Amino acid sequence: MPVSEKDINAIAGRNIRAARLKLGLSQDAFADVCQIHRTYIGAVERGERNITLNTLAMIAKAAKTTPIELLKAKRIGK
Repeated sequence: MPVSEKDINAIAGRNIRAARLKLGLSQDAFADVCQIHRTYIGAVERGERNITLNTLAMIAKAAKTTPIELLKAKRIGK
């Protein structure tokens, strides 16, 4: 079943937030590492932004993961 744009944004946002927290970084510190504005990172984490592949790649690099990992739907509790 296809994933909607809203769903993929929410999935990516949750995964980005989890990756940031795993690194022990605040949104502000993570935004600095990503070279993206803090409010933009917050909007991405909330699933409010439709980010480009280039931005996803920048975030993945900063989070020490891959873009595909940030797009994977994961079960709750994983």
